[in-house]
Amino acid sequence: MSKIRLTMAQALVKFLDQQYVELDGAETKFVNNIFGVFGHGCVVGVGQALSQGGHGIRFLQGKNEQNMALAAMAFAKQKNRREIIPCVSSIGPGAMNMVTAAGCATANRIPLLLLPGDTFACRQPDPVLQQAEFFDSFGRTVTDAFRGVCHYFDRIERPEQLITAAIHAMRVLTDPADTGAVCLAMPQDVEGEAYDYPAEFFRKRVWHMDRRPMTENQLQRAMDILKKAEKPLVILGGGVRYSEAGDALSAFCEKAGIPFAETQAGKGTLSWQHPLNVGGIGVTGGKAANILAPQADVIIAVGSRLTDFTTSSKWLFRKDARFIGLNICPFDAMKMDAEAIICDAKAGLESMTAALDGYQSRWGAEVQQAINEWNGIVDQFYADDRPQGLSQTRALGIINRFMEKTDIAVGSAGSLPGDMQRLFRAGNRDTYHMEYGFSNMGYETNGALGVKLAAPDKEVYTFFGDGTYMMAHSELLTCVQEHLRVHFCLFDNSGWGCIENLQNNQGNDTFGTVFRYRNEKTGELTGDILPIDFAKNAEAYGLKAYTIRTAKELEAALAEGRSQPLPVLYDIKVLPGTMTPGFENWWRVGVAEVSTQPRVQAAYEDLMNHVKDTREF
Repeated sequence: MSKIRLTMAQALVKFLDQQYVELDGAETKFVNNIFGVFGHGCVVGVGQALSQGGHGIRFLQGKNEQNMALAAMAFAKQKNRREIIPCVSSIGPGAMNMVTAAGCATANRIPLLLLPGDTFACRQPDPVLQQAEFFDSFGRTVTDAFRGVCHYFDRIERPEQLITAAIHAMRVLTDPADTGAVCLAMPQDVEGEAYDYPAEFFRKRVWHMDRRPMTENQLQRAMDILKKAEKPLVILGGGVRYSEAGDALSAFCEKAGIPFAETQAGKGTLSWQHPLNVGGIGVTGGKAANILAPQADVIIAVGSRLTDFTTSSKWLFRKDARFIGLNICPFDAMKMDAEAIICDAKAGLESMTAALDGYQSRWGAEVQQAINEWNGIVDQFYADDRPQGLSQTRALGIINRFMEKTDIAVGSAGSLPGDMQRLFRAGNRDTYHMEYGFSNMGYETNGALGVKLAAPDKEVYTFFGDGTYMMAHSELLTCVQEHLRVHFCLFDNSGWGCIENLQNNQGNDTFGTVFRYRNEKTGELTGDILPIDFAKNAEAYGLKAYTIRTAKELEAALAEGRSQPLPVLYDIKVLPGTMTPGFENWWRVGVAEVSTQPRVQAAYEDLMNHVKDTREF
């Protein structure tokens, strides 16, 4: 067998350059780019391997390790998990910065390959710069923190260990049932150590994403439940999108007359104008889905994680309702005590459609009535014109109506995801991109870069609040560096408006959630609102920026921004507290059991009353 002598880092780059995935006969190169923030622990290892060439991987210069990893996650999500951008960091704080992004990717079932540097495997120069020492074990390093947030973790302590580590990393990254963050920690001395690798290790490898079919027994069990249902409801989850099963779900619902509701990850898979689309469901859902869901006797959850936001903390559905969990992931398929149907979403839906045998639901006209009523409510929110200023829902409506059907909307945290799941009317398929499994503040500003890299021919509009912007916006500079026009829509409501709303709704006065000066007399944060000019901040990075206070200013800025050669930031000053309310929903949060505040006492009593009406599992 022929051998190739390479350093471990050189072998890693060469291996990644030869990875491909295949689905339905279409082959895609899995790694075309790699993100990095160089420091000791990677710059003379992976950095050297990348710089000497001989591969087809483009280097992207991140500005913050967490933020570049969030961009990489967004890229993989927009690519429907068919392509990734690995992320390289130095040791210590550089590595630790990526832990949050790892948790985000794992929560959302998105493949993310993290390659943090690590301390010396030989231990000779210990303790090195940025090394945290653990007195219980010399073998433990800070990268062990990744174990708790990754689907696969390995530390490569000898160069030959790369062979098994890299192959198993790819196994997880390309498995739709078991994907998430993967970490290969790389001691900095091992990165530079050489080994005679077998040439076969570097052959072109095609990882086949074969569709798992529904078995005859599974089909029988699912149809036995469905055909006894009078008012079934489908929940369209992110797995439908990743399986590219939108048409299959549409055909199934249309043939049986079954309405479908959307999760945040599933929204945009089918048109908002589909006659059976009752919109967002759950805590951030709309009225149509949330008034129909409690009537459903069978719920078919397709590709959904069934989070508390989708189920309204298990309160939204009848206690005697049956669930069918159609999911490629066994862990998710059995949630809500469902009949677990473990298969690919597209293959499973096609099998169920063929087995309907004339079955029809008995919903009748109430589905269309609920949709019509909800569309009228959305129109009212989009027309919410106030003399005192620009409301959040009005601003969202202006942008939504301005965007073309091919434009992509990005979101993640704060009050905007609720407004968007309820109100936003997505255009073409895969043009609604919401990270709401982790609700990671900062994803919107940085993930927009990843989405634009994944879809360079599309206009990308990302929606976030001032609180998110303050946390993480480093990759705005990368957008400038890469000449990527992204539209950053910043809704400035002077604080964390979503959390203030939650705080107030559970009986608490506003405390610590608004950006104010400290009051010199009381010593509390109750002074004047902090006047922040986000437009000037963005201009300093090289973006084109607009300060907006009226509907006309927003309309004019959007039109001009579309022709800019640079990324654009819209600093939209919106009225606080003008987000959408909840509709026929409930969310369980940890309200204080004892309090001196009467409103908190009432909130706890309300919590207990709702708990009585929820399903146990």
